[in-house]
Amino acid sequence: MGWFKKNKKSKEKTSEKESLTKVPLRPIQYSNMVILAWAKAVEGNQDLQKWLVENGYEELVHFSFAIRLKEDSRVWLMDNGYAHLMAMINGCEGNVHAQKWLLEFGFHNLYHVARAIDYEQDSWKWLAIKKRTQLAILAKSIQKVKDKIEETHNDIHSMNKD
Repeated sequence: MGWFKKNKKSKEKTSEKESLTKVPLRPIQYSNMVILAWAKAVEGNQDLQKWLVENGYEELVHFSFAIRLKEDSRVWLMDNGYAHLMAMINGCEGNVHAQKWLLEFGFHNLYHVARAIDYEQDSWKWLAIKKRTQLAILAKSIQKVKDKIEETHNDIHSMNKD
């Protein structure tokens, strides 16, 4: 099993692929109801955030905070087997390497949600063709949050308010 062979010359360096898969990835199959609750939790609905935690979906609440640039939640996702969710966040922030990683590991839904959030029309079309309505709703919710963050960062009157 030579899946994680390291090049002797770069022993200190780990490839992006290796570092993202150090912690085994946890499964992320959610019902349509959970995806819609996730979308509302991303928008800031605290009742649904609480419901998600109480029903075993803590990762989705951490995702909701990570999308808002909360570093401790970003670290939590990586340390707890949700690198694929973190890759989606990085992908929606324009990180091409994260997008490629999602495709390479077969996370097509996450790939297209990330690209849709980043206003890529081909991914919006893919979500529509594949009838991923709940994922499109999630993408739109995340897109609103990311746009608000971008707007705040570009507003000189609201410096350091994140």
